[in-house]
Amino acid sequence: MSFDIEKTPEQWRAQLSPERYAVLREAATEPPFSGSLLHVDADGVFSCAGCGQELFTTDQKFDSGSGWPSFDACRPGTILERSDRKLFMKRTEILCAKCGGHLGHVFNDGPTPSGLRYCVNSASIDFTKAND
Repeated sequence: MSFDIEKTPEQWRAQLSPERYAVLREAATEPPFSGSLLHVDADGVFSCAGCGQELFTTDQKFDSGSGWPSFDACRPGTILERSDRKLFMKRTEILCAKCGGHLGHVFNDGPTPSGLRYCVNSASIDFTKAND
């Protein structure tokens, strides 16, 4: 896959905290219920912490009980999917379409009409509160 934003590992390390580098560039996963954005419910936008691309809105967020921020949809064209067979199971990894940052995984067990649950690491996204 190629992306609009391509950087060397050294450039990413200089830009990102060690936790964000591990998640976005090495596909690490933060522990469940530890992420700072798990309980955000104010109106606003969630963007890729690597490049700033807007990915989700709070209208798309729901409490899945999984321990990670969950969304039932994303902004069109902002996320790419690829097969992930790590951990001896088949999952669908989600990546930022602009910079290739690992965001988490998408599952077909969401409770809303979309049936989707984008399970996202807080370390991979930033939240910007909407102007009131």
